[in-house]
Amino acid sequence: MIRPGLPKLIATDLDGTLVRSDETVSAYTHEVLDRVRAAGIPVVGATGRGPRLTELTRNDIRAADFLVMAGGGRVVDQSDPAGPLVLRDERLSGTVLARILADLESAVGPLTVMVEASDEPDAPLWGDYHPSWPYPDRFEARSRAECLSGDVLKAFARTADHHVDELLSVARRIVPAGLATLTQAGLGFVEICPAGVDKSTGLSVVAERLGVDPAEVLVFGDQPNDLPMFEWAGWGRVAVANAHPEVRAAADEITLRNDDDGVAVYLDRLLSR
Repeated sequence: MIRPGLPKLIATDLDGTLVRSDETVSAYTHEVLDRVRAAGIPVVGATGRGPRLTELTRNDIRAADFLVMAGGGRVVDQSDPAGPLVLRDERLSGTVLARILADLESAVGPLTVMVEASDEPDAPLWGDYHPSWPYPDRFEARSRAECLSGDVLKAFARTADHHVDELLSVARRIVPAGLATLTQAGLGFVEICPAGVDKSTGLSVVAERLGVDPAEVLVFGDQPNDLPMFEWAGWGRVAVANAHPEVRAAADEITLRNDDDGVAVYLDRLLSR
């Protein structure tokens, strides 16, 4: 049974929040998350990573009962005895994406574009290579036509002439919310997701399955793609100290940096109350 005064569901972003700059998760963090589960509180990993990175994600948050991936487009129940159960799988059509990119390029000029099309393990992104992309080992150069030939989980776009926050602001003015969800996750690219897909709608799938009210959910994050779940969750919204200014402003509390195990330190104190 969950002790009084504790949330009934805890969700945390991974990269920049739970995962440290060296791409590791400390033994201390894993131990604290195990204690959270032992206290009867389900744990959710809520990440922009697509399902192609499921194994990496499971290793980074081994205590997770659920994974909200692809920024909310893929939701997986890992607690089912029969094996992982996909609860949500949303896609963006290549035709819609082509329209969005054409409208954006009319406004801001040529874009560097990548798409996440495959959910096969460790599948590469496709599209235009850019040296700022931090994961060149998981990339395959393909033409724009090839990238738009089918449905995608999401797309990434950038331009040399705009800071990512500026490009995101322009894109949100141009692209109707009913066409796609736009965000950014600290990688220098605007992320284009299917309409209605964000971390809050992904978490809603989990909460409904568990019978948990958003007012009973605690969340942790660091980038603008975490803001929807900050707006949705009511028990608490905690930003790590290295978070984007908009996320820090939306948070109820600020914990230590990801490199200082800020999520685990906060949860350790919470469990010790």
